[in-house]
Amino acid sequence: MNGLQKFLIICSGSSLELLKKTPTDINKHVGIGGVILFTGILAALSAGYALNTVFDNIYAATGFGLLWGLMIFNLDRYIVTSMKKSGGFFHQFFVALPRILVAVLLGIVISKPLELKIFEKEINKQLNIIVNRNKAELQKGIDARYAELGTPFSNERKEIYTQIDQLRNEYNSASTELEKEVVGTQTETTTGREGYGPNAKRKADLKKQKAAEIDTYIQQSAPRLAEINKELDRLNVAKEKEIDAAKPTEENYNGFAARMQALDELSVNNPILGTAAIFIALVFISLETAPVLVKLIAPKGPYDFLLEKHEHSFKIFSKESIQIMDIKSEKRVKHEFEKA
Repeated sequence: MNGLQKFLIICSGSSLELLKKTPTDINKHVGIGGVILFTGILAALSAGYALNTVFDNIYAATGFGLLWGLMIFNLDRYIVTSMKKSGGFFHQFFVALPRILVAVLLGIVISKPLELKIFEKEINKQLNIIVNRNKAELQKGIDARYAELGTPFSNERKEIYTQIDQLRNEYNSASTELEKEVVGTQTETTTGREGYGPNAKRKADLKKQKAAEIDTYIQQSAPRLAEINKELDRLNVAKEKEIDAAKPTEENYNGFAARMQALDELSVNNPILGTAAIFIALVFISLETAPVLVKLIAPKGPYDFLLEKHEHSFKIFSKESIQIMDIKSEKRVKHEFEKA
């Protein structure tokens, strides 16, 4: 048994001393230890990449990745070593079922960050689409909210400008009537006599009146128009500030959850990529469940019999020790009672 085999056997959680007595089982336990070791390494790489997207710090990601890998390694090691080859297959299966479910869950957890790394280029493109879409939705929402806030002011300003236009139309109409009266154009409202007569004088007075009404209304509405324009400018400035404040948040939409969203959308829009992601997850689930399934399916070998014998001997020794202690205790109590 060389050093590598010993190391992998330690990784499998099996007893070196017992395997020295059962050399035919060494390869099986070396294989189980290798799977557990490489599952831990992949878990460390997976967690390191995932945490690097969260912290954006390679040192923190490396530290937490190693910690996660060691935790998965020890958990897998415990799951495998806690399985005993006792009873029939169905009994062993139901005993191992919770461990299999935990192994499947760990396989899914480990596979997701590595899927993100494998499809990194596609995810980056999808993230750009998501960011642009979020920006458009954000812009639309902010525009709608500020448009609603500015609607009363815009309507009031529109009413003022409509009134000014109406007064100007009345002025233009009066000016046209005066011109027709002076040049002698015959209409229903003119005399048809050329020159500046009494009717032309009345139309000139009406024109002056309309001009004065325009000037008076503009002067009266000017302060309110200034207030309205100032308020609308304030709303526009506030809207631009809110958009500018939200831009960094959208542009930095590149975290772990964002990448998961991008991968999910890619899987929906691209069935081939979705199928590939499923197969990658299945590969890691297979790796994670392999030691448990090997331990479950493999027939009971010499190592299992020797381990069972060793544990049974320990149980008998423990019971005998307890019985001896009880007998000694009873004798001591009896002796003390007789002395009294």
